[in-house]
Amino acid sequence: MTQANTNKPRPATASRRQLLQAGAATAALGILGAPAVVRAQSGPKIRIGYWPIAAGLPFYSAVELGYFKEAGLNVEVLKFAGAQQIMEAMLSDRCDGSANGTGSANIAVGEIAQPGTYKIFCSNPSNAKNVLDEVIVPVASTAKVMSDLKGKRVASGPGIQNVTLAKTVLERGGATGATVVELPIGQHVAALAAGQVDGAYTLEPTGTIGRLNGSTRTLEAGVIARYVLGDPMAPWFGGSASLTSSFIKQHPEEAKKFITAYGKGVAYVRAKSTEARQYLKGYTAIEGALTSEVPLAAYTMYNEFTPADVAHFQKFFDLFTEKGVFSKRLMVDSMLYKG
Repeated sequence: MTQANTNKPRPATASRRQLLQAGAATAALGILGAPAVVRAQSGPKIRIGYWPIAAGLPFYSAVELGYFKEAGLNVEVLKFAGAQQIMEAMLSDRCDGSANGTGSANIAVGEIAQPGTYKIFCSNPSNAKNVLDEVIVPVASTAKVMSDLKGKRVASGPGIQNVTLAKTVLERGGATGATVVELPIGQHVAALAAGQVDGAYTLEPTGTIGRLNGSTRTLEAGVIARYVLGDPMAPWFGGSASLTSSFIKQHPEEAKKFITAYGKGVAYVRAKSTEARQYLKGYTAIEGALTSEVPLAAYTMYNEFTPADVAHFQKFFDLFTEKGVFSKRLMVDSMLYKG
């Protein structure tokens, strides 16, 4: 089991070697296992890492519906403990891509360490309507607004993106003096119920799990859109699907086929979201009644980004430059797949 880590995040460096050394302890054994659905086909193996959250639904659907198999692709499904481990696996050539839900800022940290490594072809924007991010509290908590968490202990998911966003949301929401504690998102509900923390900046399905079992409630949803982007309905491109530039260069036809098949998964989730929810089971902790309750993020393919979308994406990235997490300003447009 992953242990809580309360160390403060350190700014990204431009050293690939340093980044890999820093993550070696977790990344080397980051693969936790995967569903048994691995479609062996001809051609190069395409190793795709995912983090078990709801945002990866297009990928889960594409695997289960056989879209990659139909395209003649050999896709290997790899489950990781967190977004940072996926990024590090791609950086060290142990993984060729990421599914949606992988933190965009985590990918960006790798891009700064090794420029030109990552190409984002799909992102999953969320906001107050398409909920992914939220702050939750114990059901009996007296907290009514964000500022009520002033001086409290607040959990966040592991990794630089989660910690930085949690601190920013609390700071801008008036919860000064709050202490952020890194915990795997699967432990957030239990930690709140046990009184180990007073709140949690978390990602779905955590809030829905806590609500259905009667132990937590949502203090505020869509917090990144509100406190980072300045508009509760602005698209927060917090997670992204990507491929390494080296894979795209070495296998251009397979890369195009993969992105097309992945796009079919996105179209399926958009058109049949109720039916698609069944594929959360086995890839996430979501099952039973929870599959019909958990909110879903939206999805934007590389050829659907508008100038306004890119501007919102850039504002998100610029927060990490402002906070000293990024050692230099990274332009979103340079990381988008161009087809």
